[in-house]
Amino acid sequence: MKYDMEFFEHHWMPFTSNRDFKSDPRMVVRGEGVYLYSHEGERILDGSSGLFCCAAGHSRPEIAEAVYSQLKELSYVAPFQLAQPLSFELARRIAALTPAGLDHIFFGNSGSEAVETAVKIAYAYHYARGEGQRHRFVSRERAYHGVNLAGVSLSGMMKNRQAFGPGLPGVVHMRHTWLPENRFVKGQPETGMELAEDLERLAQQLGPDTIAACIVEPVAGSTGCLVPPKGYLDRLREICDGHGIVLIFDEVICGFGRLGTPFGADAFGVIPDIMTMAKALTNAAQPMGAVAVNNKIHGTITTSAVDGAIELFHGYTYSAHPAACAAGIATLDIFEKEKLIERAADLSGYFLEQIFALSDIAMITDIRGYGLFAGFDLEPGEAPGVRGLDFQKRLYRNGLHLKMTGDSGLVAPPLISEKRHIDRLCDILRRTLADY
Repeated sequence: MKYDMEFFEHHWMPFTSNRDFKSDPRMVVRGEGVYLYSHEGERILDGSSGLFCCAAGHSRPEIAEAVYSQLKELSYVAPFQLAQPLSFELARRIAALTPAGLDHIFFGNSGSEAVETAVKIAYAYHYARGEGQRHRFVSRERAYHGVNLAGVSLSGMMKNRQAFGPGLPGVVHMRHTWLPENRFVKGQPETGMELAEDLERLAQQLGPDTIAACIVEPVAGSTGCLVPPKGYLDRLREICDGHGIVLIFDEVICGFGRLGTPFGADAFGVIPDIMTMAKALTNAAQPMGAVAVNNKIHGTITTSAVDGAIELFHGYTYSAHPAACAAGIATLDIFEKEKLIERAADLSGYFLEQIFALSDIAMITDIRGYGLFAGFDLEPGEAPGVRGLDFQKRLYRNGLHLKMTGDSGLVAPPLISEKRHIDRLCDILRRTLADY
């Protein structure tokens, strides 16, 4: 199908070079399993699960039918002082997957809203226990925590912050965990644990009783799959415990099997106090995000209010939307029935072996990976990101979609993938790089 330029005029696309795209459109009109299908009829292997969210593959009929049935029965109910049964069922199912103690689930509509919610819950927790002076948040360089104001402030990716004002006050950043000596290390690097001491240093510099929370991604995702050094997350947990700082894990990418475990917290054996999630929660069939909160924080906030009063003055018009809840339950049914988390763990070794086999390509300057998630860096072109965009477009024309962040490629195939899909993915990567 052909589109004229007028067709593209009115949609301002997100995180997109709009002028470039509209001169060379890459339109997807159908998805099935691990493949997308373009408006030109080409089949494209989805090597990044959409945006890390279609873990069970595209267009699952079980999820579509669940959403359709729910919309016919009840399309909406106001979530303030009213509820519908699916929200409680989905919360129960999520709590059964989360690490021990993270038993209370608050729903939003995206990962960005989940981060915003986590920040407000951390504020509210300290306020409820009489430590309202804790107004600072510690994040990391190269972090990505969504695009709402709190998330942008916490994010450590300069282009995501540069044009949007001062942001949330009181945010400071630790160093990121990428070190030159850890190039081409598969899994967790042996060196770099000492970078966690940045949190202790900031606590002593600013006053530990002024810090509300430390937020990190177990594996920094959008910036290029930065796997934490051994002992790093454990040390953050120790420092937070020592100073009464809330530890938040942003699991929007790492959650629901991406690392071969239910969550990144499980992969690395460190349990946070608050955990955000989204993306694969509904297999992207409906927008939804959620926050899991431990019993201590939930109990402190809820018992601080008088009987009959609202405990947390926060929520969204579409919190726990019935159709999104139906999609979430249907997704978790697929995860359970098809053992997708176990499948990801089983495929991980082969996946990482094939990805790291690309290390012999001169243009690739680093590869990192854990579970069913990997990142690689391309030697930059004349300006940062220019080669990355060109490479992404060439991959698409050769039958592969990958998420690129600047000159870093992010590989996160659907959890339903098989070895033959990994082989095809790596073959297209190698052939496309050979074109240069």
